Amino acid sequence: MKKEDILLRLAQLGCELKKRREADKLAAYNKAKRHKKQIAFHKCKKRNRWVFGGNRSGKTECGAVECLWMLRGIHPYRKNRKDVFGWAVSLSTQVQRDVAQAKILHYLPKSWVEDITMLSGRRDSPSGGVIDQIKIKNVFGGVSTLGFKSCDQGREKFQGSSLDFVWFDEEPPRDIYEECLMRVMDRRGDIFGTMTPLKGKTFIYNEIFLNRRKNPEVWHEFMNWSDNPYLSKKEIKLLECALPSSALDSRKFGKFSEGAGLVYPEFDESVHVIKPFAVPPEWQDNISIDPGLNNPLSAHWYCVDWDGNVYVIAEHFAAGKDVDFHADAIKEISRKIGWRTDSRGRIRALIDSAANQRTLASSKSVTELFYERGILADANVNKEVFSGIERVKSYLKGVGAKLFIFSNCVNMIDEFKTYSWADGDTPVKRDDHCMDELRYYIMSKPRPAEKTFGRLPVAADKLRRVRRKGKCFES
Repeated sequence: MKKEDILLRLAQLGCELKKRREADKLAAYNKAKRHKKQIAFHKCKKRNRWVFGGNRSGKTECGAVECLWMLRGIHPYRKNRKDVFGWAVSLSTQVQRDVAQAKILHYLPKSWVEDITMLSGRRDSPSGGVIDQIKIKNVFGGVSTLGFKSCDQGREKFQGSSLDFVWFDEEPPRDIYEECLMRVMDRRGDIFGTMTPLKGKTFIYNEIFLNRRKNPEVWHEFMNWSDNPYLSKKEIKLLECALPSSALDSRKFGKFSEGAGLVYPEFDESVHVIKPFAVPPEWQDNISIDPGLNNPLSAHWYCVDWDGNVYVIAEHFAAGKDVDFHADAIKEISRKIGWRTDSRGRIRALIDSAANQRTLASSKSVTELFYERGILADANVNKEVFSGIERVKSYLKGVGAKLFIFSNCVNMIDEFKTYSWADGDTPVKRDDHCMDELRYYIMSKPRPAEKTFGRLPVAADKLRRVRRKGKCFES
């Protein structure tokens, strides 16, 4: 045999061995690396499955492998199909690249790849960029598609497609979760999620862990460090020492902790959320608006009683709508609750100063557009984040005055339960529209209502009951 032929044969053998090593990663997971809770996840036939796991518990591995089994048509516990279409959803494109995408590429043999479409970076080196879609050869002769999505794209980017599955790598915002439920409906597809519950007791806690809707298709499992046989006791000890005790429940055990990472752990739904009641007209103070067109616009109606306690009594919250829609909604809610207007029938409100900016799409600012529609939006608001948060906290603690939210203000209540810290002293800029305009209002230094008419008997009785409910503030 000639030297050239020998070198060519060696190169071919090297390529074949490389392919086998790549395929062996998935085969090794299937044969040996899975722990019993990962197996339980893969075997579960429910259509809405979730793993609540601590960091390094193996939760992301089982999510990535589940995707590849379904796409390739080789799932060992489910009926397989060709031409499968699914999404892997991360919180941001950076998290996608570093976590979900990295795990998929780790277990995906290159020989299975039909095509890759990149959002950024090179196709021949996808791990260094951000992938839009991967086309994967299916064993039944078709081609399956895995699309990568990030929650920071907003709900609109999640509309339109019919899917066989959605994998959430970490907890999504409620609106994106609900949109993805719609996407798998046509094909009777699957939702599965792998997450460390760092946001406290959010809607996932209620709808998946507690399963308050009693959905028979919902299933969950907890994974912790001790479930992962590849984490040594020495490594677990080092991890335990590196974390504060307040974070261990979530980071080690995957448990939902009260106020884990929350900006407002002082918020207590049993104290701060009350049933709506007829508010005396003299309590009416102001409306506060956080503007949005594609993003949600949040508006709430604020009242102050004779003792300076603040009540959030009504809510408007909608995304993807124009100024006409929002102005009409604000005027209609105001009409229904008897909100006062000026002599010309105009409504006063606070609004984020960003609403003063003009864009290429309009020669007028949002503030000006609202003004033309009878809403006098004052953009001179105090937007200091840290001091604003501290002032809201003082109301939640009942330092001098208290904050109560009517139970019909569901979006504000949800944001209180999910509003979390990022690095340093700044919150995560996501799902914070209600929290922003609440802060604008509280920073306006609301004053107690004047006792012009005295306390109405019904209002006085309501106050006594509210104070009894919030008696923990007085201690």
